[in-house]
Amino acid sequence: MSEPAIKITVKLFAAYQEAYGVPELVLEFPKNTPVVAVCDRLVTEHPELSQWRDVTRFGVNLVFVEPDTILQEGDEVVLIPPVSGG
Repeated sequence: MSEPAIKITVKLFAAYQEAYGVPELVLEFPKNTPVVAVCDRLVTEHPELSQWRDVTRFGVNLVFVEPDTILQEGDEVVLIPPVSGG
């Protein structure tokens, strides 16, 4: 029997938002999925994002977290690439 999926909201910023053309996504993942898997999935769907993979920070429910943090049903995830500015 397969594990039930959890549903999370992913807020997109900067390069991620440009790639998808929307400010957020609702995605399903298996239980016990680490937050880094969200980034991996987006990079798989949009390979041009691969340059940001190793420098992206992760937030869950408005708190910065480590890449191995396990997602829970209903979590709000933010992927924060480095911001260039002037």
